[in-house]
Formats: sequence, C-alpha cells, structure tokens
Amino acid sequence: MRILKFGGSSVATPQRILDVVNIVSKARERNCRAVVFSAFGGVTDQLIAMARQAESGDEDFTRSFKELELRHISAARELISVANQSQVMGQVKMMLNELEDVLQGIQLVGEFTPRTLDFIMSFGERLSNYIISRTLTDRGIPAGYLDARTVIRTDDRFGQALADMETTRELLGKHFAKHPEVQIVTGFIGSTNKGVTTTLGRGGSDLTASILGACLDAEAIEIWTDVSGIMTADPRKVRKAFPVQHVTYEEAQEMSHFGAKVIYPPTMQPAMAQNIPIWIKNTFAPDAIGTLVSGEPDKTELPVKGISSIGHVALVRVQGAGMIGVVGVAQRIFGALAKAGINTILISQASSEHSVCFAVSPEQAALSRQVIMAEFDFEVQRGRISDVIVEDNMCVVAVVGENMRSTPGIAGKVFQALGRNGVNVSAIAQGSSELNISVVISRKDEQKALIAIHDAFFLSGLKTVNLFFIGVGLIGSTAIDMLHKQREKLRETLKVDLRIIGMCNSRKMLFDLNGLDDDGWKQQLEAKGGPMTPDTFLKHTAELNLPNSIIVDCTSSEEIASAYERILKNSISIVTPNKKACSGSMSRYLALHREAARRDVSFLYETNVGAGLPLIKTLQEMHHTGDSIHSVEGVLSGTLSYLFNEYDGSRPFSQLVAEAREKGFTEPDPRDDLNGMDVARKLLILAREIGLSLELADISMEPLLPASLFEAPDTETFLKDLPSVDDAFKARYEQARDAGKKLRYIAKVDANGARISLQQVEQSHPCYGLQSTDNLILIHSDCYSNRPMVVAGPGAGPKVTASGVVADIIKSALR
Repeated sequence: MRILKFGGSSVATPQRILDVVNIVSKARERNCRAVVFSAFGGVTDQLIAMARQAESGDEDFTRSFKELELRHISAARELISVANQSQVMGQVKMMLNELEDVLQGIQLVGEFTPRTLDFIMSFGERLSNYIISRTLTDRGIPAGYLDARTVIRTDDRFGQALADMETTRELLGKHFAKHPEVQIVTGFIGSTNKGVTTTLGRGGSDLTASILGACLDAEAIEIWTDVSGIMTADPRKVRKAFPVQHVTYEEAQEMSHFGAKVIYPPTMQPAMAQNIPIWIKNTFAPDAIGTLVSGEPDKTELPVKGISSIGHVALVRVQGAGMIGVVGVAQRIFGALAKAGINTILISQASSEHSVCFAVSPEQAALSRQVIMAEFDFEVQRGRISDVIVEDNMCVVAVVGENMRSTPGIAGKVFQALGRNGVNVSAIAQGSSELNISVVISRKDEQKALIAIHDAFFLSGLKTVNLFFIGVGLIGSTAIDMLHKQREKLRETLKVDLRIIGMCNSRKMLFDLNGLDDDGWKQQLEAKGGPMTPDTFLKHTAELNLPNSIIVDCTSSEEIASAYERILKNSISIVTPNKKACSGSMSRYLALHREAARRDVSFLYETNVGAGLPLIKTLQEMHHTGDSIHSVEGVLSGTLSYLFNEYDGSRPFSQLVAEAREKGFTEPDPRDDLNGMDVARKLLILAREIGLSLELADISMEPLLPASLFEAPDTETFLKDLPSVDDAFKARYEQARDAGKKLRYIAKVDANGARISLQQVEQSHPCYGLQSTDNLILIHSDCYSNRPMVVAGPGAGPKVTASGVVADIIKSALR
C-alpha cells in the first residue's frame, strides 16, 4: 500500500488539480490506497486573516469570504460535469454556510479561541478534499471522501495537536477494511475523543500522510510538492542547487531544522518508527526521480548531502572569568531559558569555559538577555560575568551529511570556502555524531556562504567565478570576447566557470546574475543599461556579495584606481591593466598588497608592463626565490617602440602618431605615451617589484616633446599642434641613421636610481632589432650575471593586452 500527499501549490488551480488526477490515476497501479490533500494554495492563510478581521470588527472579512466562496464554487463547476454538479454544489455550499456562521459569531463576540481557529482552518482541507474526491469519481476513478477528524484522534493542544497513534491505528484499520476505493483524506486536521476539531501544526498535511502510512503499515509514503526532491541547497539562493536522490531520516531532519522547507521533522516521526520510506516527488515533473528518505544509509560517496540556513537569528554571548571551572553554569543558562519558553537553535562553548554563546530567534533575543542577566545578577554585580552581548542580523549555515563522519577534511573545506570569500564566522557548532557542521555568520553573507560551500562540495570541483568589467573599450571588449570563446573549454579543462555578471562603460552599466549573453552583450548594455557612475557600479558589485568575485578594470582611470583598497576590503579580487594604482604613492602600493594578502584575494596587474609579456610574474618569482636583481633595462612602451620602429623620415612623425592611435597602439590620449609618463609609471612598477622603494618623482626622464604641446586643452588640439615637431624628429632620426644607429626610448633601474631617455643604439645592442610594438627587457641578477635574462615580445595592442588580462583572470580563478 502507498500513501500519497499533495500540497497546496499542487492543487492551487483547477488545471493543477486535473494534473494531480492523472498522477493519482496512475498511482492506483502501484497500490495507492489513500491520497492526502492540503487546502487550495493560500486558503489557510486567507481563513486565518478572515478570522482576525472578524474579531476586530472589520467588515472586510465578508469580502474575503465571498472571494473564498467564489474560488471553490468556480473550481467545482470547472472540474465536475454538469450532470453531477448539483449534489457537489449543495455540499460545498453547506460547508461554506457553516464557515460564514462561525465568522459572524466571532464578529459578534469580538474574540476567538485557539479551538475556534482550528475549526475555522479545517474548512480549507475539508472543501479541497471533497471537491477533489468528487472530481475523481466524476472521471470514473472510484474514490471516497474521508474527513480525517473521524479517524485521527488527538489531544486538545489546539494548533499543534498530538495524535493518539493506538486509537488512530484502530479507527483507520476499520475504515480501510470497509472501503476498498481510493480514500481522499483531509490533511492537517484531526479531533479529540469528544469530537472537537484540532489541527496538527506546521507541515500538518505531511504529518497526516505519515500517520496514515504508519498506522496502515504502508510500503511507502509519497510527498508530492513543487520541487523535484530535497535540494542540495535552497534554489532561490543557490542557482546551481539540484535534487539529492537519497537521504537518511537523520539527514532530512537536520536539513529541515536548518531551513529546508520540503519536509518537516514531525512528519517523519511516525514513518521513522515503522521504518517506512518517504519519497519526495514533484507534481509539475512527475517523471523526475525525486528523493528517497529512508533509514538505510546512502551508498554514494558524497560526504555532504545538503547545505541549509536559518536566515535570521540573534547570537547571545555570555562570558566572564567567573565561569571558568564553575560547575552548573550551562545548566543555569539553559534552565533559565527553558523556564522562559525560549528555544535555543544552536549552542557553542569555548574549551576554556570563558564563554558560552547560543542562537535564538530575533524575537526572543531581548528576553534572552533579560533572563540571563536576572539569573546571574549576583555574578554580574561582582564582575565575574561580563555584560551579556546580543548580536542581531546573524544567520546560521549548516552543512549536513551522514558520510561526514568518515571523511577527513570536511570542516577545513567549509572554512576555506568561507575564508577565501571574506565570510567571518562568529560561532561554530558540531555534534559528536559529525552529521552537521553549523556556523553563525552575518546575514548579509548568507547567500555568498551558501554558494561558496555548495560550489566546494557539489560541483565536481567546478568553481564559479563572477566577473565585473569596468571599461569595455578595445581591451575590455576583446577580453570579453576571448572569455566567451574559451568558456566551455575552461569549464572542461580547468574546472572554472567564468560568468560576466556586470559591465559598464563611461555612460551605462548592466548587471545580470545569470551572466550576460555571449552574443549581443554590447547591444544589451546599450539597450538595458542604467546610468553609470563608478561609485554606483562598485557599490552594487559589493552589495551583490557574490563569492569568487573579480573586478576587471580595463580603464586608465585614477578614480577607479583610488577605489581599489575599498574593493579588496570587500573580499573582491582585482585584475587590471590600469597602471595608476601601482604607480601611485608607495604607501598605496604597499597598502593594496597588504589588503589583498589579508583578505586572501588576488591583486593582479601583469599587463601594467609589457602587455601580455610575463614580466612582472618573472620578477616577482626571482625576488621571492632570493635572486638579487641588479638592474632592469629596456624598451617598455609598445607605443613608442612602434613609433620609432616605423618612423623612417618619409612621412611626418605626427601622421604616424595619428595612425598608431587609430590602431589602438596608443592610449586614448597619445600624450599619455609621448610625455614619457606611461614609461615612467611602468619603470616605477618594475622598481617596486624588485624591492626598491621609489616614488614617481624619483625617476629621471628626458621629455620627447616640448612642454607647450602638453598644455593643449584636449586631444584633438594636441594632434593638430603636433606637426610642429616633425622637423626636429626628422633631424634626430637622420643623425642616428647616418651613424648606423637607431632611436630607442630606453628605461633603466638599478642601484643608482631610475632613468628614461631617448638613445641612439648600435647594431650590437639587443634593442636595435625591435619590430612593430615589441618590448624588450634585460634583467641582470645574481643568477643572470654573465648573460641577462631577456623578456621580449609585442608590448601594445588590444589583443596581446587582452590576452594578458584573461590570463590574470584565470590565474585568480584558480587560486
């Protein structure tokens, strides 16, 4: 025999009821003898609201009643054929008239008792089950309507009645012996020995099914709901959550205690006592496997079955030196709480016995403090116990699984996932059974913690990384396109899922938690993007509070660079070709590195120097391994390399600059290249990477152009005035050419300082043969004293720079 139960969402509309009828029809082949239904979706809340309106004298309860009446009458008309409607309508109308009489009585008296409320709430299940039973009969499926009040005996704890299982078993046995047809049983309700209506409390319809299963010795109980089983996490908070195929009773109880709403612990008690398996199935996907809840341990090797959370708790901390070694402190704390009717959700005590903390519902936080202060008034007055501290706006995240007992490293994996995403843990609890690890954290970090832990345990090593692009010009857009093309390959080979969640240009910004489309993202940004300000973009990124977040700054903005420390403090990594941060003050450079290390996030800027060349990484590794670097020298500007490689005197220097700008080889304003400041910033960054403490003002630099050109009000005016230097550049070029040399703008840093100058180099010089946008850097060190290490290759252009940005993103993702 099988017992089925359907919740309110499964029977919320006539069409859904018809879908359920099909499921019940097929279930008869599996020996389904009873089906329990809840009230139509939302009806129970509506009944409670009407009762409270009537009590307060609010005439609106009559309008609500009419809506309720119309809903049930309309459902009956739609579901029952005309030939059979008369009798059904009469019975439905009788129940509704009885309900209306009770509500009017409440209005007259001006109050109602818990007993009356139970009676009012019973109408939801009585109406829905009667209509559904007649619908089945009308479609040729023999079905009887069973008012559970006639067979489920309870005590008189109205609102949360307990079943008398012995009497109930006897009554159910007699009823089912006389009625072979499928019984449609009202969930949620029962009655006392005196025939007074009671309700079974939270999850009452599930409990009804469990009671029926236990009393009738069913082979299985099926709970049909609106999800395909017990999920690994709340899918509203963790988008990649999925159903678990098998959990034990204990695992299901732990998960439900900590927020999983699919099944409630009381539901399982009768079934557990008889070792009856419970199936969780999806009404809207009836062919889905669902979840089996049973006493048998799962044979899979998954150490963790689910991650649940209680979204809002208060953490109460009792501490003081007077607690150490004192017998009975815990008994006094929790005894006092129990007397006050306060339920503790979680308890944690330090081994030093200096403090005890516990979590309670926010509504009971103030009372908890008051009760503890009163209990320990003597100790508080003498300073043996400090003030009782209450931290509100906290939540509990629980990691649950039977196999955690035999699997080392679970706790480490949990705390590593939290720590790397900047989630601070305020309290920890783990029972000796090792079935559950619970942590108390800030409410604002709940979703981030759930996603981070879920990724760590359930995605086969696949790590979701959330990207936020600031600047989608040549470099940014090229990097985005590269990521989209490589996304699937990176998922398969490196187990990282790179999702672009947000992006912005100078005018608009756009966010999408599902990830922006691979194709058409430019059109989406223009069509759907909102007004952009850097502060708004960064603030929203931080408020999303997603795990494994990376801001990719592809601008040259000082305003964005000045916000880097704030970004890192939010435990968000940074990848950037923007040189402004690392070439600012030495104090800021050091602060950014300290903050990244403190928060355990990435601060990567390989493309600050040499575009995609592995220069900064090489210097860092040499420095970290103890190789003393004597000097770094070479051509650091792909732009200036291009200009001096291409310039042959046959066309004006100013024309060549304009062409380089069009090809993306210069900064948007070429003055940033031609004033030598770009090279100076790069040299300063290299100097700092090899351990020198220099400021930008410490770099000696030969200017390429007269100072008056840099005073132009805008880029276009500068380009218009630039031809004034064409003759001077031609003369300098011809002088070098006639001497068999070439012009190269060379930067060098060593123990004597940092300097940049335009030099004539001979054929024997390594920089003589450079082409196009090539950079070439010579590194002299203890290990490379006779012959320098040479790093060379293209040092400018959107593709090579974007490839370096993508490489840094991948490096950060793989941390």
